[in-house]
Amino acid sequence: MKLLLDIKDSKADFLLELLQSFPFVKTETLTQSKAQFLLDLKGATHEVGLAKEGNSKLQSARDFLDEL
Repeated sequence: MKLLLDIKDSKADFLLELLQSFPFVKTETLTQSKAQFLLDLKGATHEVGLAKEGNSKLQSARDFLDEL
């Protein structure tokens, strides 16, 4: 299982040290841009899920390209 945590800077070192003390936990620090990318990707997949359920309508590729 993978988790993405948003932790206050003042508490991050403590929590990171605690997590690294467990042999079954691997940690990886993300840059702000990578974390933002993951959040954007999560939102996009949520929108696709809503569209598949019929609860939302996605923009067509042609409309997207026309905006550029």
